[in-house]
Amino acid sequence: MGIFDNLLLGFNVALSLHNLFFCFLGVLIGTLIGVLPGIGPVATISLLLPVSFGMDPITSIIMMAGVYYGAMYGGSTTSILVNIPGEAASIITCLDGYQMARKGRPGPALGMSAFGSFIGGTASIVGLMLLAPLLARYALKFGPPEYFALMFFGLTMVTYLCMGSVLKGLIMAAAGIAISAVGQDPISGVTRFTVGSITLMDGFGLVPAAMGIFGIGEVLTNIEQTVRKEVFSTRIKGLLPTLKDWGACKWPIVRGSFIGFFMGILPGAGTVIPTFMSYTAEKRLSKYPEKFGTGVIEGVAGPETANNAATGGSLVTLLSLGIPANVVMAVLLGAFIIHGIQPGPLLMTKHPELFWGTIASMYIGNVLLLVLNLPLIGLWVRILKVPYNILFPLILIFCVLGVYSLNNNLYEIVIMILFGVFGYLIRKFEYEGAPFLLGMVLGPMFETAFRQSLIYGDPFIFFKRPISAVLIGVSIVLLISPLFPQIKLKRKELEKTLEE
Repeated sequence: MGIFDNLLLGFNVALSLHNLFFCFLGVLIGTLIGVLPGIGPVATISLLLPVSFGMDPITSIIMMAGVYYGAMYGGSTTSILVNIPGEAASIITCLDGYQMARKGRPGPALGMSAFGSFIGGTASIVGLMLLAPLLARYALKFGPPEYFALMFFGLTMVTYLCMGSVLKGLIMAAAGIAISAVGQDPISGVTRFTVGSITLMDGFGLVPAAMGIFGIGEVLTNIEQTVRKEVFSTRIKGLLPTLKDWGACKWPIVRGSFIGFFMGILPGAGTVIPTFMSYTAEKRLSKYPEKFGTGVIEGVAGPETANNAATGGSLVTLLSLGIPANVVMAVLLGAFIIHGIQPGPLLMTKHPELFWGTIASMYIGNVLLLVLNLPLIGLWVRILKVPYNILFPLILIFCVLGVYSLNNNLYEIVIMILFGVFGYLIRKFEYEGAPFLLGMVLGPMFETAFRQSLIYGDPFIFFKRPISAVLIGVSIVLLISPLFPQIKLKRKELEKTLEE
């Protein structure tokens, strides 16, 4: 079958009334989550995992993917109107988006954000459609040493690209791998580190861990912070950008699409780093760089295009290699595994309707988001005015219900609460949860690939295979690079920008 035949198969799957409804539901929930500060797509997708158990695998993946790219759309609304990023990827949008709103131009800022998101998201889907099958065919040549090296490279990239100390990132990744060892040995099946607990015989569940760290932990952090939200109460009009706005934004949108997609493919880059790269590129290429941060529309268009383009890029490695590029993809990998499907090189041949149905649903979801977002701006503004002391008890109730519905096991609620306290503490001490959760998800595959590689009988097998040798070599260089003064200075500058 050719690419257009496959895409036609995908649209036949995605346009069924059942899948169309859940695609709409996913993007609507995602936009709402993006608008509301302090929840995020990781906790939301984790919360939806128990709901997806009774669904068809294709429907559940379509819905959860919709939540992810929908959250990228919604985050800009809060950044522009309240100067608080609803989602981490929208941090940079605060700089010029909020200043545009203060100058009486919230409409064009919101409109360009929506159109840029649509163009970036659509461009990334085209890239995913073209690149993933090629990468999957190449990945069929991979053996255990290559997969071990690829996962080692992925975990290294996550620790290297996370904000703050690389050592702290390494500690979190190592802790995640250690936690993943609890339960059954993936090779022999012998239980280990369970301290006699029946609940822990299957290991620590991904859902309680993700909900605890990114749901409960976020709530506990937000409760102690008194953030004053000042939402613009004036009528928002003129959402369609002018011809002058389009003239200023056409190249930032093109560049943002490329930066977002290719950075999204890299493990650990996520959606935050591409937005900073896009903003920096536009500022350097601009004829008036001194105006950035005072309300120029290019400072909204580039980053908002990049964060949506990164969503398609991050799906490339998950669908073609079975390796999650960021923490949201790690949770989505858990959803695949729960449904008995292993993403990777054989996904397109074993489950073509799932792969192409997901891609087709993203085309449809992007159109739905563009149609939904502009008319619903007024509704999102009203929702933004809901006090957080009303929202957080609802979030906690949904977390508890979601975890309990997994196995009707009270101990899993206890595990979620413990991970919640852990998530709160690591935020207080400036550690990141993403390397921990990725280490926890990749741990069993990482260990299995390592032990299978050693069956060859040569401990240096990783350095005798070209692909694994290159990946491990690059990983080692990345790990020692913060020791060099110039790179250390650049990291500190980026951290300072984030804090501001």
